[in-house]
Amino acid sequence: MSFLESERLILRTPRPGDIQAMTVWLGDFSVSRNLAKVPHPYSEADSEDFVATRGRHGDGHYHFTIARKQDGLFLGGIGLNQEEAGHEFGYWLGKPFWGMGYASEAARTLSRFAFETLDLPFLWAGWFHDNPASGHVLAKLGARHNGSRMRDCAARGVKVLCHEMLLTREAFLLKKAA
Repeated sequence: MSFLESERLILRTPRPGDIQAMTVWLGDFSVSRNLAKVPHPYSEADSEDFVATRGRHGDGHYHFTIARKQDGLFLGGIGLNQEEAGHEFGYWLGKPFWGMGYASEAARTLSRFAFETLDLPFLWAGWFHDNPASGHVLAKLGARHNGSRMRDCAARGVKVLCHEMLLTREAFLLKKAA
């Protein structure tokens, strides 16, 4: 699977042409502080490594860039990672693209792929307590709170309170039908 499509977006595998924009958007602390595994500062070498090592799918890992259909503009990233607790779902957008519905649209598209193509029974995701917008994106999909814990945040260099959300196939399909 090299790409997924929605009304306004294309989710495609990361490629070298994404490195510059990825470095700029993830280099913004207001973006990286909301992600568990992204360091700050975020360098071009970090982007190059991501594209080289995660620019392909396999072994339960699916990484996509989020690009606008109309002009191909790189907006952010989204993906699934196989973890012990099941597939963790994560996403981010460059700050100029916040509040435009892109995260919700991309999250719906990836969830549909996870449930309809990969036949996964559930996904889980976490959002840091001071990023409620991410929690709203997950709730709109049908995800429900499934506990809270302290989680490492590489950009902040400390553990941060993280609310974990569980999205079942049934809950997603019910939201989709509504």
